[in-house]
Amino acid sequence: MPRNKYQTQMIMNKPRTSAPAGAGGNAAPTDQPTFRSNPEVDAKIDAYIKDNPKYWAYVQAMPRERLERTVVLNEVRELDRQQRMREGLMKRITANPALKNAYDTLVKDLPDDQKESVIAQIARSTRRAVARSQGQQQTRGEGVGV
Repeated sequence: MPRNKYQTQMIMNKPRTSAPAGAGGNAAPTDQPTFRSNPEVDAKIDAYIKDNPKYWAYVQAMPRERLERTVVLNEVRELDRQQRMREGLMKRITANPALKNAYDTLVKDLPDDQKESVIAQIARSTRRAVARSQGQQQTRGEGVGV
């Protein structure tokens, strides 16, 4: 998903630029989206292109519509991957009654439509924190030799 001032939406294979947040829909239709450039990402892309000239030639030979659809497919795959991860996480929480009860206690005051989303968010951040602390413990343990 673009993280810039404007977001481009694909509708019927024709790009349409949405108004910036808070503009109230009165943005000129000729506004072009602005894209940021990240030198580190550009360097990675350039290195990949240099290492894979046949693939780069293949991409350059693609028709524009095919390129657009490929980009959209990658976004769909990423969203599917996130959904599968979220469902797996929720399945593990639901399978453990004590864990489910603990998360339900944390979100008891939230509206029902937000509870599952917040539970998944807390579980993801907790999982990252645990993985980080376990990784730090392992690196500390590796430094000690007998």
